[in-house]
Amino acid sequence: MDTTYYDHGTPAERWERAHMFFDAKDYAAAARVLGGLVEEVPEQTGPRLLLARAYYHSAQLRRAETELRVIVERDPVEHYARLMLGRTLERQGRHEEADSHLRIASALAGDFEQV
Repeated sequence: MDTTYYDHGTPAERWERAHMFFDAKDYAAAARVLGGLVEEVPEQTGPRLLLARAYYHSAQLRRAETELRVIVERDPVEHYARLMLGRTLERQGRHEEADSHLRIASALAGDFEQV
């Protein structure tokens, strides 16, 4: 497969292209663009989080989990990554493991249960 189109341009152009694919619900194409971008700028959360979302929506749940775990390891209070990790684990049938991430995400978002 020719990946020239997916890798072509500046990081900013590829970021925009990835968003266009994502917004068009072509999650697999978005992931192709974002994969290279994440390799180029692995320290940035934004591209990695969008890559995880693209993997999630294209049912590549193990890949989504891997990217989300990197984010949560680097930034344990990144509540959206925690929420996504919990949802990803739920979709894999790993409910007990998902619960702890969902509780943390809820607490980080300020969604405390009334007692």
